[in-house]
Amino acid sequence: MVKELTHYIGGKHVKGTSGRFSDGFEPMTGDVISKVPLASKAEVRACVENAAAAQPAWAATNPQRRARVFMNYLGLIAKHNDELAEMLAREHGKTIPDAKGDIQRGVEVLEFCVGIPHLMKGEYTDNAGPAIDTYSMRQSLGVVAGITPFNFPAMIPLWKAGPAIACGNAFILKPSERDISVPLRLAELFIEAGGPPGIFNVINGDKEAVDALLDDADVKAIGFVGSTPIAEYIYTRGCANGKRVQCFGGAKNHMVIMPDADMDQTVDALIGAGYGSAGERCMAISVAVPVGEGTANALMKKLIPRVEALKIGPSTDMKADYGPVVTKAALEKIKGYVEIGLKEGANLVVDGRGFKMQGYENGFYMGGCLFDNVTKDMTIYKEEIFGPVLSVVRAKTYKEALDLCNDHEYGNGVAIFTRDGDTARDFASKVQVGMIGVNVPIPVPIAYYTFGGWKRSSFGDLNQHGPDSVRFYTKTKTITSRWPSGTKEGSEFSIPTMS
Repeated sequence: MVKELTHYIGGKHVKGTSGRFSDGFEPMTGDVISKVPLASKAEVRACVENAAAAQPAWAATNPQRRARVFMNYLGLIAKHNDELAEMLAREHGKTIPDAKGDIQRGVEVLEFCVGIPHLMKGEYTDNAGPAIDTYSMRQSLGVVAGITPFNFPAMIPLWKAGPAIACGNAFILKPSERDISVPLRLAELFIEAGGPPGIFNVINGDKEAVDALLDDADVKAIGFVGSTPIAEYIYTRGCANGKRVQCFGGAKNHMVIMPDADMDQTVDALIGAGYGSAGERCMAISVAVPVGEGTANALMKKLIPRVEALKIGPSTDMKADYGPVVTKAALEKIKGYVEIGLKEGANLVVDGRGFKMQGYENGFYMGGCLFDNVTKDMTIYKEEIFGPVLSVVRAKTYKEALDLCNDHEYGNGVAIFTRDGDTARDFASKVQVGMIGVNVPIPVPIAYYTFGGWKRSSFGDLNQHGPDSVRFYTKTKTITSRWPSGTKEGSEFSIPTMS
C-alpha cells in the first residue's frame, strides 16, 4: 500500500497542497511505499509564519525548563527506539543495528543540549570602569532551518534541531524527500515531550522549498549537509540574503596505513569503515593508503577475502554487514563509477556489481567492490562515490601519503594506523583535514566537541554540535551599565576609555 505522507507544522500533520509529489521507496524490495509532498513557496511561507509566531514565547521560556523538555524527549526516543530504527531501515536501506547507531549519535547531541542553562550563560565584569559594569548575554536568532541528507535521517536532523531549539529558536527541518518518516516522527515526539507547537516543524520538498527558505527574510540561519556543489550553492545564496549559513559537503576520506600497523586490526577497521552502511556515509573511508610495497601487499592479502566474504542482506537481517543503497538511481551511479575506474586503468580485484539478493531481486543491492593501484589522477579517487567501493592507492613513503591527504580538494575526515606515537603526532599536526583518527577509522567527534571538515568539505566559520552549535544559533549582546550617583560631571566628546 502506498501511503501519502504529510508536512508537520504547528504541532499538526498538514497535507501537501502543491499537487507535486515524490516517490518514496523501500530499498530492500524496490517497491514504492509512499508519496512525499513537495512544498510550494506558499507552503514554506506558511510554515515560517507559524514558526515565527511560536518562537518568542519559547525564547522567553527559561533555559532550565527548555532542558526539561529535552529530558522528556530523550525518554520518549528511548521508548520508541525500536519503532524508529525499523522505520529508518525500511526507508533508507541500512540495517536495523546501523539504524540504531544513527539514532544514538543524534541522541548524544540531545544529551549535550540538556546542559543549555550552562551553555547559554554570558559573562560579567564588575567595575570594568569607574562604577561601570559590563556583561554579555546570548539570545536566540528567531526562526532557523536545517536541510538534511538521506543518509542519516535521524542523526543529522537531531544535530541541527537539538541545539537550535535548545537555544530558544523555532526550527524548520527540510529533510531529504527519500526518507521523511523518521523526521516526522521525531517532530511528533518533541510535542509529546512538552515542546510547544510551532517550534519543531518539518516541511518536505525539493529545490523550490530550499530556495524559499533561503530567500525568506524571517529565516535567520540555515544549516545544510549534503554534496559539495549544493553546499556551495546554499552557502552563497544564503549569505547573499544576509543569513548565517553553515554547509557541509562531500568527502574523500583516506586511511594511511604505516608499515608498523597491526594489519589484522587495520583490516577489521577498514572493512567496517569502508563498507558499513553500504558506504553511504560522509565519514566513510573510501581510500586506503598503504605506505610501502610490502605494506600494500600484506594489506591486499588480508583485505581481498574479507571483501569477498561481506554479508549483504535486507535491512531486517540482523547479521548483515550492510543492506541496499537508497535508490535505483544511486545504484546505477555507483556502478557507473566502477566502469569509469576500469576504463581509467584501476585494477578491480573484487567486483560486486553482479550481486543479487535472493527473494529481493528488485532491491537496490550492490556487492563490495575493491580497486587496487588507483592513482590520484583517476576519477574514482577524485570524486565521492558514496557506495561500497574502496580504492587502494599505494604510497612509497609517509610523505607521499601525507601529501595525498593534503592535496585532495576534500578535507572531511582522515585516519592513520600506526604503532609509532611520533608518526601519529606528526600526522595529526600536519594533515589538512578537519577530523583525524589515530587508530580510529571513523573519527566522528563526541557530541560535546564539534563536527566539521576543511577545504571543500565545509563552508562557513562554525561547525556542527558542541560549543560551536550554541555560537551559531545565538547572537551575543554586550551591555555596559552605569548607575550615576547624581553628581553632575559634564559632557565628554572624546571616545570613552577605561583611563
